[in-house]
Amino acid sequence: MTAEARSVPAAAASGLACLQLLEALRARGLRRLVLCPGSRSAPLAVAAFLLEAADLELHTAIDERSAGFFALGLARGGDQPVAVVTTSGSAVANLLPAVVEADQGAIPLLLLTADRPQRLKGCGANQTVNQEAFLRPCCRWFAQGAPEGLATMAPAALDGLAARALAAAVGQGGAPAGPVHLNLPLEEPLHADGEGLAWLRARAARSGDPTVVGPEPEPLAPCGEVGLDADQPGVVVAGPWRGRARDWAGHLQALRRWQTRSGWPVLADALSSLRGALEGPLVAGYDLLLEAPENGAADDWAAAPQVLRLGPLPASRRLQRWLERQRGPQVLVSEGDPRPLDPLRRICGQWSNGLATWPGLVRTGSGAPSAAARALTNRWLRREERLQARLPAWLDGEEGGDDPIGEPWLARRLGQLLPPGLAVMVANSSPVRDWETFADPAAPARPLFSFRGASGIDGTLSIACGLAEAMGRLVLVSGDLALLHDSNGWLWSPRLRGSLLVVLIDNGGGGIFEQLPIRPVAHADLDFERLFAMPQQVDPLALAAAHGVPGREVRQAGRLAAAVDWGLAQPLALLRVVSDRGADAARRRRLRTIAAAMIHRP
Repeated sequence: MTAEARSVPAAAASGLACLQLLEALRARGLRRLVLCPGSRSAPLAVAAFLLEAADLELHTAIDERSAGFFALGLARGGDQPVAVVTTSGSAVANLLPAVVEADQGAIPLLLLTADRPQRLKGCGANQTVNQEAFLRPCCRWFAQGAPEGLATMAPAALDGLAARALAAAVGQGGAPAGPVHLNLPLEEPLHADGEGLAWLRARAARSGDPTVVGPEPEPLAPCGEVGLDADQPGVVVAGPWRGRARDWAGHLQALRRWQTRSGWPVLADALSSLRGALEGPLVAGYDLLLEAPENGAADDWAAAPQVLRLGPLPASRRLQRWLERQRGPQVLVSEGDPRPLDPLRRICGQWSNGLATWPGLVRTGSGAPSAAARALTNRWLRREERLQARLPAWLDGEEGGDDPIGEPWLARRLGQLLPPGLAVMVANSSPVRDWETFADPAAPARPLFSFRGASGIDGTLSIACGLAEAMGRLVLVSGDLALLHDSNGWLWSPRLRGSLLVVLIDNGGGGIFEQLPIRPVAHADLDFERLFAMPQQVDPLALAAAHGVPGREVRQAGRLAAAVDWGLAQPLALLRVVSDRGADAARRRRLRTIAAAMIHRP
């Protein structure tokens, strides 16, 4: 490793590798780049931003499909290759229509797609798909960065990658010009802090050789069979329900049986649909309960000798970190899905045929929970009860009639307002996370959907229309970019027989990025709004009205109930709820701080 490599701040390593790659492409003639928003692709976004000060022309777009076609026009009109940058997951698939056209029309496109490192492939990690295969049939050339992460590649290797990619795109050697796909694994940390950003800016035109090796997974806890000891303490972690509707009753009955025998508490993701449906001990506020206090005190009170995990992981990073620290056996039970679903690499056995037929349940026999199990459950429940008792008071400031609506409060209040059993779909990014953390566990039980397989925001409205058609009635809770991303979903309105109320959280851009460590300091010299939040000027009510869909706007918390009643009375309607993403991000941080102080107070 060179002295320069050793000087790279850890948070800037991926950013430097992306900068070196784009510099090498620019040196060979790349002058235009179209950027789509994303977290995994953040190092590429920052690198493109830094090179814009030179002669790289940067365009931003929220819709990958539109971005692909926009780049197609730029390449054809400018007679030069154009790059398109996307994040991982389904974002890559949205490029395919433009890639097909570029292939047929011999138009040079360079597709730079961010990806997870190889250690997260094929194990059920969130937003990880076989994106390396999506575009390959239509591309002139395909290559991947180092599987451990782009930051492990030497400058010469990045330069060679850039040289071959552009040569194939422009059709050197007698081949026709066309699209080229570079799939680029990027290891965390992805977001440079203030020091890292300053370092990248200062080094924008220089080469380095940072080497960052991803952490090796720790060995699994020993477990000889797919089973757990119901006579010993433990917890159940219930992730999103992905089973068939006809298997739900059996699943619920099996879980009740396990709880009756073991006494274990269930840490239930909102998407498990168990909240309000399970009579046994249930913890909904785990994301706040596991928040580390300012003094860094340990969460030893929560330690579990055993864990029964149901389905995919919940979205909570705090819960995932807690699961990684548990040293006892963890068993995963999925509903008919035999694929690996353990990116944490902590399970010692997986049963894929559903909880109702799990051998560990069959072998439990009769008996009462042990004293140790009851003690662990009581520790969880005491804190859960304190949290849920105080959350409404902490949110009271948002509940006055003329007060603005905050997104955490909205997640809690909507669950209380909507009729029992009415299905809800929450869009990815902030809405699903807020519903997981802040929704009222005492609200009526209901089917809750969110499409977390690849965690994209594309297709949100169209998916909701399909659900409404199948189920008869649905409420969609979506952010503004997610809804605009699939605005053509409104075209279903003349043919939709189901009832659909769309609750649009309009916070003027990508609110999820306010919750990520992207802004290194309060006034950093980085165009956050342009590179990440990407606020749009489209009037969502006017757009819906153009498709014949009625809409209303609500800005005050006291008017939400009446607005929801109006929307539920329509066959198809849009309810625009205006919020402030910056204020909401600060509100979430404040709630976590006071929750941690309360939970860990002696």
